[in-house]
Amino acid sequence: MTKQCTGPSRRLAAALLGGLALTASFVAQATAAEGQLRIAKQFGIVYLLLNVVEDQKLIEKHGKAAGLDIKVDYVQLSGGSAVNDALLSGNIEVAGAGVGPLFTLWDRTRGRQNVKGVASLGNFPYYLVTNNPAVKTIADFGEKDRIAVPAVGVSVQSRILQWASAKLWGEKDFAKLDRISVAVPHPEAAAAIIKGGTEITGHFGNPPFQDQELAENPQAHIVLNSYDVQGGPASSTVLYATENFYKSSPKTYNAFLNALDDAAKFIARNPDKAAEIYLRTTNSKLDPALLTKIITNPAVTFKVAPENTLGLGRFMHRVGAIKAEPKAIDDYFFADPRIATGS
Repeated sequence: MTKQCTGPSRRLAAALLGGLALTASFVAQATAAEGQLRIAKQFGIVYLLLNVVEDQKLIEKHGKAAGLDIKVDYVQLSGGSAVNDALLSGNIEVAGAGVGPLFTLWDRTRGRQNVKGVASLGNFPYYLVTNNPAVKTIADFGEKDRIAVPAVGVSVQSRILQWASAKLWGEKDFAKLDRISVAVPHPEAAAAIIKGGTEITGHFGNPPFQDQELAENPQAHIVLNSYDVQGGPASSTVLYATENFYKSSPKTYNAFLNALDDAAKFIARNPDKAAEIYLRTTNSKLDPALLTKIITNPAVTFKVAPENTLGLGRFMHRVGAIKAEPKAIDDYFFADPRIATGS
């Protein structure tokens, strides 16, 4: 369903595995190089901004406008834990993951690497889909069910499931469903829901995988919508980096934000072209009509300003998942006029 790393990306992925042994204290001494940008992304159309940025070479374009040749590499990972490890080991400059992993790393690195958000990748409703006809709400999942998430306990899907559990059973039981959750990449989890007959009966995913499940398995149905938990449209997937990169590579950083902003406008103007870019760059076999339907869904918005993210951070603080309490967007996102309007 997705393109595997090749060429420089494969070498970068291999370097990541070796680099994870580096200590955070060593990495903190490194200085980010202006003109170097390594970006980790995961699976799904929630990363469409990055697909368009890569295909149209928008970072390179804005770098040249600023008098800078920027070397850009992309690497495919799965799960917030792997992405966070890659960022702390100094093998990437920008991490792409859920806002849950961002809060975790923001809290853990305060006073050291000082990780903060760079931009949102847009607003998308995430669905917890099941192929078990007996499951109508999260309360119906039993010991024999398994819920696939990108990373148990730390991915944004897992955090939203914890938040929903806290609302249902009380905050002391926020992690009640962690024990039947398993870490599975979205493509494999979607295949399990569509095919059936495996221990995986639930998948808290993202588009297009959740949409494929609903379209291809008549028994598949939505148990939970992330927007219902978050209180409306929200930016569940974001980009983040260390303070070192933000401060020592201002031209690269600004070119990256400009490129993301351009990509958001491109998608809004050209949804069919954006769909074609996604299919080509990810080697996806998804029905183009279904993909365009996802992109033009009124509940989906492509933009760099984060929206409705603070609530999840406050929940994580209340249940002890993070020590520091985020109180405003500038606590956990780097300063930029386009970000300051976020929430």
